Amino acid sequence: MIDKFVRSMAEAMNGIKDGSTVLMAGFGEVGAPHALLDGLIEQGAGNLTIVVNSVGRVHKPGQPVQGVPRLIELGRVRKVITTFIRAGSIAGDAVRDGRMEAEAVPQGTLAERLRAAGAGVPAFFTPTGAGTLVAEGKEVRDYDGRACILERALHGDVALVEAWMADRWGNLTFRDSSRNFNPIMAMAGRLTIVQTHHVCDLGQLPANEIVTPGIFVDRVLHVAAGDPKLPA
Repeated sequence: MIDKFVRSMAEAMNGIKDGSTVLMAGFGEVGAPHALLDGLIEQGAGNLTIVVNSVGRVHKPGQPVQGVPRLIELGRVRKVITTFIRAGSIAGDAVRDGRMEAEAVPQGTLAERLRAAGAGVPAFFTPTGAGTLVAEGKEVRDYDGRACILERALHGDVALVEAWMADRWGNLTFRDSSRNFNPIMAMAGRLTIVQTHHVCDLGQLPANEIVTPGIFVDRVLHVAAGDPKLPA
């Protein structure tokens, strides 16, 4: 019997290795797998490459450091691949001081690199970033009079995903804008770990409402809405 639910955070995080590339879903706080990120911090893997939409929030004195900034503060992140880093943030300071590498990617390009990885497309050409610093070191071709640069698919060793509802096969639905990067990161991860707010019986999800089929999911942890590990 297929049952992808795990019983504990330790089981969900088992086997994540030093040096892994970790895809971290979410758009700011929305749709981010906060509980799984806390679990990754507790699990201890280091020398990580984190792929995330943004690490740009400036930390306010007196507030706890959480999420990706906490991983960076602990010295566990070698590199971030992201669309935005704010000067004066924990991530920005780490890059400035040479403690962490950063690769800035236009947001649409980041999404398409992830989608390509899940779809089995090794690379694609896009006009986005042509003629800018983004194009440095990349192949450039002319298509219909427009310069386009070659971008490669972006795979993850691990994808951390938040879902609204899941069944035991790992079929997932998402709520409103929390869908954001979650489906494409689920597809692009070699090991996809999901935290879900709600659990349903097999067959309860209408087929045309399933956004991420269970074939892309390896582990599911139920983190109920209202859990203190989730943002209000």
